[in-house]
Amino acid sequence: MPELPEVETTRRGLEPLVTGRILTGAVVRQPRLRWRIDPRLAERVAGRPVTAVERRAKYLLLRLDGPTVILHLGMSGSLRVVPASTPPAPHDHVDLCLSPDRVLRLRDPRRFGALFWTSGDPLDHPRLKELGPEPLGDLFDGAWLASKAAGRRLAVKPFIMESRVVVGVGNIYASEALHRAAIRPATPAGRLSPARWARLATAIREVLAEAIEAGGTTLRDFSGADGRPGYFEQRLAVYGREGEPCPRCGGTIRRAELGQRSTFWCPRCQR
Repeated sequence: MPELPEVETTRRGLEPLVTGRILTGAVVRQPRLRWRIDPRLAERVAGRPVTAVERRAKYLLLRLDGPTVILHLGMSGSLRVVPASTPPAPHDHVDLCLSPDRVLRLRDPRRFGALFWTSGDPLDHPRLKELGPEPLGDLFDGAWLASKAAGRRLAVKPFIMESRVVVGVGNIYASEALHRAAIRPATPAGRLSPARWARLATAIREVLAEAIEAGGTTLRDFSGADGRPGYFEQRLAVYGREGEPCPRCGGTIRRAELGQRSTFWCPRCQR
């Protein structure tokens, strides 16, 4: 599913295409995604300029002149700016109509995505207000992770994937960051030292920043807003490489289920 780097890649691709455009309405072909879309969406957006395209965690914020359209891509969603005359495909569920003759089209084959309208501060929306800090922001560091982990027996990998701890660290990037920090994924979070938390926070920042610059990771359905795939998959050190040699120490990479997710690590250099 699209994670933070993929969503940020989408945001960067959309920003120059939609900022400054006037929304003239909306076409909702399927009102039931993960949550029902506001039935008054078309009239609410009509005549409003797009002032910015922002991101909070894995949510895209389409800022208008006061209100905000909040978008989530779910498991396999994508956004494209296409000519309004482009016939919709079977899973093209929503068009936000842009002047003069373009639409921002939401495709969501599995319908696990979401589109919300809010007239208030989007950061106070129920889906966003309980989220943890951005991993590339100033509030995130090893001390923050250590404070949240105190007394926790949960393994460190699912711990750093909790959105109330830090946003955007999905399954792929958690495995990669733990390998870079030389930490075994099953280690209880409450047992890590402050020094190891500092190392892991740095690794999370580095992995996510590199993935963003590479355009995200292409696994199954993901591609960026321009339809091109991301290339971070070519740099993965452990994820999806069971049985292959570790690029750092030559040990054999293993896979196991941890927190109901496939986890990849090197038992030789991750302790």
